[in-house]
Amino acid sequence: MDVARKADSPDPDPLAPRPGSALTTNAARAASLFEQSAEIMARLRAPGGCPWDREQTFDTIRKYTLEEAYEVFDAIERRDFPHLAEELGDLLLQVLFYAEMAANEGRFTIADVLDHLNRKLIRRHPHVFGEEASRAAGNRADVDADVQGSASAVLRNWEEIKALEKKPQPSHQSRLDAVPRALPALAEAAKVGAEANKVGFDWPSWEHLLPKIAEEVQELEAEMRAVRRRNSRIEAELGDLLFTVVNLGRHLHVDAEMALRGCNLRFRQRFRAMEHMAPRPLEELQPEELEELWNAAKIQLAKTHSEALP
Repeated sequence: MDVARKADSPDPDPLAPRPGSALTTNAARAASLFEQSAEIMARLRAPGGCPWDREQTFDTIRKYTLEEAYEVFDAIERRDFPHLAEELGDLLLQVLFYAEMAANEGRFTIADVLDHLNRKLIRRHPHVFGEEASRAAGNRADVDADVQGSASAVLRNWEEIKALEKKPQPSHQSRLDAVPRALPALAEAAKVGAEANKVGFDWPSWEHLLPKIAEEVQELEAEMRAVRRRNSRIEAELGDLLFTVVNLGRHLHVDAEMALRGCNLRFRQRFRAMEHMAPRPLEELQPEELEELWNAAKIQLAKTHSEALP
């Protein structure tokens, strides 16, 4: 079989593995293991199963989902691939857990989850599976499947197809409703700013954001110095400052979440170096001594990093 396929010539089954390929063996093993995982989850939730698993609800499990997602993120950052395989399994457990709870309530099953995923992948990749398969999977957008190897063209098609997947909404709907509230606050701020940019409501460039940041700092300071300090106002002004800084990152093409995670890591490394370098416990040192240690730690780590570079 010719593996190379034109966009308008889909396979009868776009998900069928190529005969004789390594994917065939891997897919068969993965399917068997996934079926086993689903059966294990069903047994844990069944009568006579695990008491703890049986009493869990969507609300009690959701916090673990966020934790597992961040543990996956952490393993990727550290390039700890053996650990990443384990963490991805823990994240997959969350999917199985939700699906089994939903099945117990007669809402949907893990098969429904997989069907939604497969159809979405096919309809948003007409350049891979063909325009006919994409339409059969629900694509209603008229896009050019001949992307000619362009990732930007793929992304443009993806967004157009995705936009037409959404159900019609009342005319009073805000375009910002397209940005989920169920996002980390930094990510939400960046996406909200990007949506506003589409109608021209944005700062012209990053240079215009610098005086805005200074203005927000002044407003925060004014609230902090007010005779009647109100925590709600201080929180609001701090939020305005953070929102502006996140959008500065957007204009600079810097992800605020990644920038902050990098800062957190550097702080951890420098603080750990301070603990190693300190002549006695840090809590016994004076502020000026702590500052000296901090600066020494920065120099030491900067030197170590530069020596590690090729």
